[in-house]
Amino acid sequence: MRSCLRTTLTATAFAVCLAQPGTAQNLTLAVGAAPTSVDPHYHLLTPNLSLSAHIFDALVERDEKNRLIPGLAVSWSLVADDTWEFKLRPGVKFHNGDTFTGEDVAYTIARVPNVANSPGSFAIYTKAVTGVEIVDAVTIRLKTQGIYPLLPTDLSQVKIISRAIGTNPTTEDFNNGKNAFGTGAYRITSFRPGDRAELVRNDAFWGAKPHWQSIAYRFIPNDGARTAALLAGDVDFVEAVPTTDAAGLRTDKRVHISETNSARIVYLWLDRSRQGPTPFVTGPNGEVLDKNPLNDLRVRQALSMAINRPAIVERVMENAAIPSGQFLPPGSYSYVPDLNPPAFDAQKAKALLVEAGFPRGFRITLHGPNDRYINDAKIIQAVGQMWTRIGVQTAVEPMTWPTYIGRANKQEFSAYLLAWGTSSGEASNPLRALIATPDKARGWGSANRAQYSNPAIDALIVQAMGTGDDGARERILQQATQMAMADVAFVTLHIQKNIWGMKPTLTYAARSDEETLAMHLRPTK
Repeated sequence: MRSCLRTTLTATAFAVCLAQPGTAQNLTLAVGAAPTSVDPHYHLLTPNLSLSAHIFDALVERDEKNRLIPGLAVSWSLVADDTWEFKLRPGVKFHNGDTFTGEDVAYTIARVPNVANSPGSFAIYTKAVTGVEIVDAVTIRLKTQGIYPLLPTDLSQVKIISRAIGTNPTTEDFNNGKNAFGTGAYRITSFRPGDRAELVRNDAFWGAKPHWQSIAYRFIPNDGARTAALLAGDVDFVEAVPTTDAAGLRTDKRVHISETNSARIVYLWLDRSRQGPTPFVTGPNGEVLDKNPLNDLRVRQALSMAINRPAIVERVMENAAIPSGQFLPPGSYSYVPDLNPPAFDAQKAKALLVEAGFPRGFRITLHGPNDRYINDAKIIQAVGQMWTRIGVQTAVEPMTWPTYIGRANKQEFSAYLLAWGTSSGEASNPLRALIATPDKARGWGSANRAQYSNPAIDALIVQAMGTGDDGARERILQQATQMAMADVAFVTLHIQKNIWGMKPTLTYAARSDEETLAMHLRPTK
């Protein structure tokens, strides 16, 4: 390293010197999308989850196949219909030297639903907890209202913070370093929004000692730039290898590739929040419409079946995806075996538009990011062309992620591309976050940007969440999934494959949750 690290976590001394790529135990990695905050409870977004996983720990963690494993809790069990007991890991220290206790768990659970201005709340994962009982130094009991089988699954998404932070901690104080101390394998020493974070190993970490002493955690949204940085040796490890480069890199001796099917569904939101005119949708001659056509099931069906999903997978994604008509990939718990992607049928789509009262179609703008998901701008271009062929004249407007997500969170668009990574591995996660009627009291619909609502689906979600038997709960979740897809709650496109690239001297276990974790990257033995 060119100079020593400064590791004092204060607002005025929150900086670190850059590590040289590949030098000794110093690692430089590049991720494809910048996290919006260091605050682990601010924004339910994969880039945020990946960064926070280096600094903070959850009671329950997940391995690369989405299976639950011990974290700050060494075990958990249902000791009564309304009580989960967690045995805490003894002797764990926060980065500031304080000992982790059940009080920190209680403090965290109370804080999660009260994060100011959260664009994607984690409250869905703590809402089931109705009470906290600290039994002894290593035992905590969490109360629920009746049977709630998914509490360990939910809590795998909630990072524990220290009660020493105090009342009403602000997201800004995580970003400037004041509150950015956890129990994780690394301590963050610098966060530059849109540019990079810098971290140094926590040598007092309770788990296996990470190989890397320091990490330069760079944000490089441009696909070509990430690949170029890897090939030039400027970085050691990159995520989201672009499909255009993957085939060549698989045979390039300078690079090692690690890949797996993801748990991320790429989809299109169609605005359901407005009964009257909806933005960026007009009649075929640009005239203002007196109603939102996207509320008509026949219109949503037409837009869905106008999309040739296999063609997008082959030509746009270069087979680094699988077409999908539901949330999860085959083999997942609550996957519906006979729920196939909607078949491409342009003629039937045109007929549905006529039936819905739009014989000459209408005009629409399809928005999306151009630097967040694999080939995102190309995907919306392809969909726009397909919609135009059935008479829905489609303009396409891609934009950078920070601008795009800010506008999407304000519901400024009518048709727009997003994606959801189901880190829990079962359909209850997207059903509650994306499909359930927005309900702050329940913590449901936290990412339901289209404001979709179907009381019948809500009732099935409630039923599933109160069913302890895994087989019975799976059948209920499958029924809810089928209902949501039949109603075209959103337009499914495909499930991505996750591809990482690295120097040939490194190895990484590809993760279905897409998280890029330096702790799990090691030199090849």
